[in-house]
Amino acid sequence: MPSSTTRTEKLDLRLTRQAKRTLQAAAATSRRSVSEFVLESALARADEALADRRIFSLNHAQWKVFLAALDAPPRPLPRLERLLKEPGFFDAGSHQ
Repeated sequence: MPSSTTRTEKLDLRLTRQAKRTLQAAAATSRRSVSEFVLESALARADEALADRRIFSLNHAQWKVFLAALDAPPRPLPRLERLLKEPGFFDAGSHQ
């Protein structure tokens, strides 16, 4: 984690005494403050949780299918087209 980044946000956390002791011990063995240890650990876990939403891998055949889908013309969606043509709730005169 870059040390030159200014931290402007705060996150409060309630935990048990035992959980705090465990975090303090883990931070001490890592030679980090509890804040640094918790932040680095939480960000690593967040990256794991979000990985499949940020990056996906395809083999050659899957890549060709994916590109074909991107290049294909959009399929008609009559219900969406009708919805977009109707006046919205906040449009003038739509809630008479």
